[in-house]
Amino acid sequence: MDNVMKLASQRAVVVFSLSSCCMCHTVKSLFHDLGVNAAIHELDEAPRGREMEKALAKLVGRNSPVPVVFIGGKLIGSTDKIMSLHLGGRLVPLLRDAGALWV
Repeated sequence: MDNVMKLASQRAVVVFSLSSCCMCHTVKSLFHDLGVNAAIHELDEAPRGREMEKALAKLVGRNSPVPVVFIGGKLIGSTDKIMSLHLGGRLVPLLRDAGALWV
């Protein structure tokens, strides 16, 4: 868990993902389209990825935790939360406050 939290606070936006996950791709694409340079951690390609995936599952309370998004070092959630924030017009201000966007 400590490793996950350390990585989660290294950039304004951090996404824990699996390279083959379509919902992960959706979230990563949204951030890219918004001009956010998110730190992406592909758990299936990381040396301790399985361990991190288990820690994230405990953190979010789901067996299949990815994608997991942190903004400003705070756990935001998965695809549903990110899309809800985006559609409600609250994602961009959150990203701006975290220093992920300059516009």
